[in-house]
Amino acid sequence: MSAAPVARPAWVEGLATALREHDEPWVDVLRPARGARQSAVLALFGEGPPGPEVLLVERAATLRSHPGQIAFPGGAVDPTDVDLADTALREAYEECGVVRDGVEVLGMLPAAHVVVSGFDVTAVVAWWRVPHAVEPADPREVAAVLRVPVADLVDPANRVTARHPTGFRGPAFTVAGHLVWGLTAHLLAAVLDLAGWTTPWDDSREAEIPERYLRDRRASTLARDTGGPDAH
Repeated sequence: MSAAPVARPAWVEGLATALREHDEPWVDVLRPARGARQSAVLALFGEGPPGPEVLLVERAATLRSHPGQIAFPGGAVDPTDVDLADTALREAYEECGVVRDGVEVLGMLPAAHVVVSGFDVTAVVAWWRVPHAVEPADPREVAAVLRVPVADLVDPANRVTARHPTGFRGPAFTVAGHLVWGLTAHLLAAVLDLAGWTTPWDDSREAEIPERYLRDRRASTLARDTGGPDAH
């Protein structure tokens, strides 16, 4: 006997509609796709006790690329992937055990080119229709899995402008003892804006990026040379 369908909360309907109708103005603050090798990340939103929440991962501190940073689960397209949504869902399962049968893809953001990796990155936005317990599948890649309430992300007290030692400035969030910055913060801010969840905040409040997030020297060099958010 199949499980009864789960009704979409109103916030899911609003997000799905916004994704269908948006005109991509946010892409101007990033580098548009260049036809490079493709990768995808999963921006997965589910219903939590305080309302909608988003799934993020803390990358292992021992990784050579972006060690210790907060990101969406995701990675490069494999030849066997059907499409970018398939890539994002596969990576989310491989990184933290998200079962794809309980996920409904709502739409995608325009791809952004990331200089440090050479990838065009597409954020696949989805509703976690049937949430379940998740944990790092391989601690050598993922140190922790976070489910962050949207209410915390849009709280003006948790919104800051990140300042990189190379001069890069961009949106950031202080949540769960971490600073979410770089491409992940840009993508998060884009979804929050599209959904109409963003509340006014003081973008003159700056936060320096903690040293523990700056051990990827190649990324730091490229951020200095390109002046963009590609260090993350």
